[in-house]
Amino acid sequence: MNLKTDVKDILGLLARLAVAGVFVYAGILKLLAPAEEFAYAIETYKVTGPGLSLWAAYIIPWLELYSGLLLAAGIFTRFNALFCGAMLVFFEALLAQAWLRGLPVTSCGCFGSGSSNSLEYEFFQNLVFLALAAAAFRYSRRFSADAAMDAAETRL
Repeated sequence: MNLKTDVKDILGLLARLAVAGVFVYAGILKLLAPAEEFAYAIETYKVTGPGLSLWAAYIIPWLELYSGLLLAAGIFTRFNALFCGAMLVFFEALLAQAWLRGLPVTSCGCFGSGSSNSLEYEFFQNLVFLALAAAAFRYSRRFSADAAMDAAETRL
């Protein structure tokens, strides 16, 4: 086993923690507010009806919270980095279609109903986190629970 710490390992860890922190933060903010507020934000994108928006408002915050916590801990690191990246791509598609259609979205819903950044700002911010998720996928396994488990298995 190579014990030399590379700069990529440190940057991968920082990228993993940044993406995980954003997902945990976003999930908690949405869970602390009534689901109907987030459902209304989802409805403003004009891709679902009220029923599906409410279901999404109940499910998405939990997905964000748990995937962020698992990513921060380094449990199923590559899978969770890929899952967070896939969610970011989905969010990007929603933001892009609303932006291109000129929809009057006053709150993107990214960080609960209190967020009031423009769609363009949120779109480019998500691109940064998508790049960080890619770095977490590729380089952040070294300092993770997964790596500790692998090391323990090789010692047995």
